[in-house]
Amino acid sequence: MNTVLAAVLFLLLALFLLLGAAVIRAVRLQNKESGYKAPPADARAEEYAGKLSRMIQYDTVSVPETNQREKFLPFHALLAELFPLVFSRLEKTEIDGNLLFCWKGRRSDRPLVLMSHQDVVPAEGTWAHAPFSGDIADGKVWGRGASDTKCSVMGFFQAVEELLEQGYEPPVDVYLSSSCTEEWAGDGCPKLVDELEKRGVKPFLVCDEGGGIITDPIGGIKGNFAMVGVFEKGKADVTFIAKGSGGHASAPGKNTPVARIAAFVDHMEKHPPFKKRLLPQVRALFEQLAPYAPFYMKLLFHNIWLFGPLLTAVLPAISPQAGAMLKTTIAFTMMKGSDAFNVLPQEAMLGANMRFIPHEGMEESLKKVGKISRRYGLEMKAAHAVDASRSVDIHGEGFSCVEKAIAETFPGLPCCPYVMTGATDARNYERIASHVVRFAPVVYGPEQMKGMHGLNENLEIGCLPGAVDFYKNLIAAVGEMPSGQA
Repeated sequence: MNTVLAAVLFLLLALFLLLGAAVIRAVRLQNKESGYKAPPADARAEEYAGKLSRMIQYDTVSVPETNQREKFLPFHALLAELFPLVFSRLEKTEIDGNLLFCWKGRRSDRPLVLMSHQDVVPAEGTWAHAPFSGDIADGKVWGRGASDTKCSVMGFFQAVEELLEQGYEPPVDVYLSSSCTEEWAGDGCPKLVDELEKRGVKPFLVCDEGGGIITDPIGGIKGNFAMVGVFEKGKADVTFIAKGSGGHASAPGKNTPVARIAAFVDHMEKHPPFKKRLLPQVRALFEQLAPYAPFYMKLLFHNIWLFGPLLTAVLPAISPQAGAMLKTTIAFTMMKGSDAFNVLPQEAMLGANMRFIPHEGMEESLKKVGKISRRYGLEMKAAHAVDASRSVDIHGEGFSCVEKAIAETFPGLPCCPYVMTGATDARNYERIASHVVRFAPVVYGPEQMKGMHGLNENLEIGCLPGAVDFYKNLIAAVGEMPSGQA
């Protein structure tokens, strides 16, 4: 008994010492505040807002599996009107509505690609401002594409337009890349990448949309933070089919197709099979957020060596966005059964969207879900499946260039690595590029995040000058790298 008691006391003492060390570390960590706020809108912001407004007014909704070149050519004409020097002085390549510009620099050994897409998703529902009005009101530009992501297209076109006007010669080759099929993961960007590959171009750095300047990124942490996407999760559209004999609804049997699908969904919601893990990029995110957090969060984030398992367990319940950075997810999005209330379906369908995390990739995740679905008599088919993308080295030269441009453009703005839970065109560049990051240099507050792919999409116009300046500073930052470090 004395031995057991001694062991218990020893464990309690060890726990006390560990907790004490964690508390001391948290207390010693200097408190910080995010000091960046977009400046009030000025004449420059109004000018940029006017250009963005005109871009929004042109409906560029893309249709899956459809060549819409003729629809996008007039939009290109609008861009040529807004950015005449870009279109007259840079080498332009147009492939099925997708645009690629080459601006030759003093060196060609580490090209930079600035990219974002032209197309937008459909605008449904009732809007406060018509979705393709481009209204400028209440200090915002309103309409589909304002934040996703004609703002980025405007930003880098305007940056290059102004640099050309100044007679600036870029230190490295700069490419402007913009597809018209991003919203349905079409073949637009792959065609542009194929073109660069044919030319033997191997970009040093690619900067696409994805992350951004996010306001209040996690509950309890206030202010603006530059969240730089370093990789994106994989994805697949998955269909589950349940078959039965059908019949009249007045005499239902057991285990009908709809009942089996419902039981499967209930099981997946209550007992998700995916492994949670704090990846190095997620650990770095929390460590960098720790000084800006209230004490209880600082205690956890600054002591992941001790509280990692606790964070891994509780984060999905606290924040779905944070939880999605820890594991593969499955979201059930579509259902279809009988066409009549009084008819049992012979076949019922369930649709889901999966997002794969690197430590439990596409094959393993699909295998797990398939095994569970078979218990409920369901057939499973996966389409458009791709694995998680390659991660940028958060200590590497490419990420450092982006950090430098952010620091020079947005004083007082903290910079953090970020795991993209969505999908972008950027993954297509990974086969030819050294570093691929996802960062749109505009402010996304709660209202802007809600409007993305939703109702009343808008963007604060005060952040537009910063977007233009970021792209200028990024061009300079890549050019300032010492030779041989690409």
